[in-house]
Amino acid sequence: MLTLDATTLGPAALQNYLQYAIAPRPICFASTIDAAGQVNLSPFSFFNLVGTNPPICVFSPARRVRDNTIKHTLENVREIAECVINIVSYDMVQQTSLASTEYGKGVNEFLKAGFTMLEAETVRPPRVAEAPVQLECVVNQVIPLGDGHGAGNLVVAEIRRIHIREEVLDGEGKIDQLKLDLVARLGGDWYCRVTPESLFKVPKPLTSLGIGVDALPPAVRRSKVLTGNDLGVLGNLASVPGEDALEAFRQREDVKDILDATIGDPSNRERELHELARTYLQQNRPEEALMVVMV
Repeated sequence: MLTLDATTLGPAALQNYLQYAIAPRPICFASTIDAAGQVNLSPFSFFNLVGTNPPICVFSPARRVRDNTIKHTLENVREIAECVINIVSYDMVQQTSLASTEYGKGVNEFLKAGFTMLEAETVRPPRVAEAPVQLECVVNQVIPLGDGHGAGNLVVAEIRRIHIREEVLDGEGKIDQLKLDLVARLGGDWYCRVTPESLFKVPKPLTSLGIGVDALPPAVRRSKVLTGNDLGVLGNLASVPGEDALEAFRQREDVKDILDATIGDPSNRERELHELARTYLQQNRPEEALMVVMV
């Protein structure tokens, strides 16, 4: 394993490693305005939601690594403590990248990147009409995190108004994750797209407390067939089956066939049972999978 001392790496090398490793990162496409009324539009991938009461986003216009200068977005929010955070979908990712070009002060990236300015309702910077979600925010704080090359400046933005394009909503008026078609930043020139094929659900841990992986038999925990994800699903179940239930389960045809065919062959029996359990897990039948590994 490569081990690096972050205190000895230069800002450029450190940024390269971290931006590849800490990913994917959502994109804050921030529109801001200065005291003279000049609009700026720029994307930032040091961005996230950090609270909902009050609703708070943070993003960080870091100092430029090459020359330690600061960005127009940072200058603007210090002058006019407002912004619109526009969420980036796949259909607008190339234009968003173009808007990251370091145009001079006073150049409107809406025009350069071909986006449509849409008047906000509660703040002065305009919204990006093409964005599926637009968040009007007031800036509560700007927190410098250092003064060297690459140092962040944490912009704490409180969301005051939310606009959502109707085409990404479901029948109940909620955002449909499949329709949103989000993109996110990775390292270097890499991005990723949240497609239906890449989406999956993980049930939240039981409020009644799952049994935990430590409640599984040792042979299951060290299984060469079941993965860590498989063990996590089994450990999230509410209880370990009792002996009566297990005895009845042993009589199921698929289980009984394995038990009968592997008499005197414990190694193959374990492997085949674990393979059957994995099949059940892939079919979203975790309770049966737990029964299989416990028989």
